[in-house]
Amino acid sequence: MGARPVTLMTAQWADIPLDELCALAAKMGYDGLELACWGNSLDVDKAYKDDSYVAYVKDTLAKHGLICKAIASHIIGQCVGDAPDPRLNNFAPAALADKPDEIRRWAIETMKKVPAVAEKLGVKVVTSFTGSPIWKYLYSFPQTTPKMVEDGFDEIVRLWSPILDEFKKHGIKYALEVHPGEIAFDYYSTKKLLEKFANRPEFGINFDPSHLQWQGIKPHLFLQDFADRVYHVHMKDAAVTLDGRSGLLGSHIDFGDLRRGWNFRSLGHGDVNFEEIIRVLNAIGYDGPLSVEWEDSGMDRVDGATEAAAFVRKVDFKPSTFSFDDAIAN
Repeated sequence: MGARPVTLMTAQWADIPLDELCALAAKMGYDGLELACWGNSLDVDKAYKDDSYVAYVKDTLAKHGLICKAIASHIIGQCVGDAPDPRLNNFAPAALADKPDEIRRWAIETMKKVPAVAEKLGVKVVTSFTGSPIWKYLYSFPQTTPKMVEDGFDEIVRLWSPILDEFKKHGIKYALEVHPGEIAFDYYSTKKLLEKFANRPEFGINFDPSHLQWQGIKPHLFLQDFADRVYHVHMKDAAVTLDGRSGLLGSHIDFGDLRRGWNFRSLGHGDVNFEEIIRVLNAIGYDGPLSVEWEDSGMDRVDGATEAAAFVRKVDFKPSTFSFDDAIAN
């Protein structure tokens, strides 16, 4: 129904070789891929140095009739702004394990290459995370002072400004996925971060409703209020299933466990009101991709992602070109 392309974010599919994944994505009904900058999807360093590799990626997409409108650098970006954390070992090269300063240096150097790679690929948007040096202070006990919060936001601005300068140089938009674990994780932290960056135009948002939904934020209102900064859209669902025992903080129970108070769900199986989102997207004139980030630990991923592509096509509708009562106007 809608005119917007339906793409698949490959983060959860990066174990599959690119050619094989392209064939599968086309079979599942997708128009293109949002290529993750890790695993088998896209090698940033190789693409930065080797134009023949870039040609291979482009040719492989084209062979299967797929487009690429965005690349995703989430795990690299996370390593830029996080406080030292052993979990970052999973994101950085193995040789840097347990060396937080070196992990950060690697992440900054690599993120500076990403906009150049995007330009080579003909992509205008990079989705990502920033990390957060103060996420551990989320609950204010021991007490979190206002200065600690301000210092955390200022550190993100200090770390990311030179990277964003590279985005500006190459004419690429940076789209932060507002997400728990990031410096901007909800409505007011997003507002604060945009103000801290003085609203520099290359810095914007990858709108993902699922992370807002379980926090109690109405995604379509967030989208409406930050419309001028939304550079990319993820289609992802979440269900809140509080039963009187479960809580929103998850109880250190892994995703998919039915004891959790909320879980990510395949599209159409959660609580996100996608019709309201599409109506706002139509109102603001967003014509970019609707990118499925498929995460549902209780469903087969191929079945789920196939159903999700069809769901997006069904829920996406074109805006009206005339008022419904024009036909009876004098």
